Amino acid sequence: MAHVVVLGAGLGGTILAYELRDNLSQGDRISIINKGSKYSFVPSNPWVAVGWRDRESIEVDLEPACKKRNIGLYPQGAKRLHAADSRVELTDGSFIDYDYLVIATGPELAFDEIPGFGPEANTHSVCHIDHALDAKANFEKLVAKPGPVVIGAVQGASCYGPAYEFAFILEKALRDAKVRDQVPMTFVTSEPYIGHLGLDGVGDTKGLLESAMRAKHIKWICNAKVQKFEADKVTVEEVNEDGSTKTIHEVPSTYTMMLPAFRGVEAVRDIEGLTNPRGFILVDKHQRNGKYPNIFAVGVCIAIAPTGKTPVPVGVPKTGFMIESMVTATAKNIARLVRGENPNAQGTWNAVCLADFGDGGIAFVAQPQIPPRNVNWSSEGKWVHAAKIGFEKYFLHKIRSGTAEPFYEKLALQVLGIDKLKAVKFDD
Repeated sequence: MAHVVVLGAGLGGTILAYELRDNLSQGDRISIINKGSKYSFVPSNPWVAVGWRDRESIEVDLEPACKKRNIGLYPQGAKRLHAADSRVELTDGSFIDYDYLVIATGPELAFDEIPGFGPEANTHSVCHIDHALDAKANFEKLVAKPGPVVIGAVQGASCYGPAYEFAFILEKALRDAKVRDQVPMTFVTSEPYIGHLGLDGVGDTKGLLESAMRAKHIKWICNAKVQKFEADKVTVEEVNEDGSTKTIHEVPSTYTMMLPAFRGVEAVRDIEGLTNPRGFILVDKHQRNGKYPNIFAVGVCIAIAPTGKTPVPVGVPKTGFMIESMVTATAKNIARLVRGENPNAQGTWNAVCLADFGDGGIAFVAQPQIPPRNVNWSSEGKWVHAAKIGFEKYFLHKIRSGTAEPFYEKLALQVLGIDKLKAVKFDD
């Protein structure tokens, strides 16, 4: 009987536990270690920040589903991984031993790397439900007393879609409140151009997003390094292609939401052979660590090299389809190891994304995610907003019910009509 522990219960970790239960025998133990017993649907946080959703509508208590699927749940959270001993120390001082571990923690948010950054200082965030609720309270203040806003992503960020989403969702919410004409908006990003997305663009994301920003009167600054955040302004260094300073901007802002750079969480950082210098987990094509072969990792916590050199550091996003393919491959590989076989499944690392703009949006597909690609497609329309709502409802239903049906491949095949994407491939 094997014991498989999943560290983290986010988008990847929760579904991975469900897929493991489908792939392993009932005699094998599966446990989830998480800070708290609630799953929160992070893609809905931009809606929470303008009052279109509340906590109750996007959170799920994991205990009923875990009990139904015979999955142990440890809500104490992890204090430290002891990889050499195959055990996890919990925050209450207890330990959990494992035969196989899957790290699915997501990232730590590196707000401390820029002065004045973060919800505890001068900016807002949509990375966590608590941050989004704080942003919503201040959105209401913005409506009552309009002023300039700054939205975007700082140097080293690797998640750009939610920044674009929030810029357009906020713009729509301000129009609904009849105060948009009193709110100058500036999008500040470390990307070399609008629509880069950490992926060197997908299809015509550059043209589509630039056009949408012009139509909504949102100005932008690219190749941006934020020097500091203050209560009433953002100081931004715009750089040239060679990295030299082009201009220093002092952008007025009474409401600032910028996405931070990520790093690995403290519980797994600085373990030689497991992580890179930023604390991200090193894995092979089977999602398996080289030094500790009983450790796998999926999602935002894994290490992926940037697509290429840029004037300002730009990371690579780990998108939903990509994470889904990592999850399925990992579940199959662990099941093979338990049966005494070698891993043979690989995530395809394709990207299928829906970027909601409140009353429209842009969808894009990249196969593979890192160029050059076999599929390089993007499109826009009101249907994207409807699809994102459908995605939210469907995914939350999966979490509540304990099912693990792949969503993104279904979306690609049935909604987008793309029959070339597969979530998992196998070694010969």
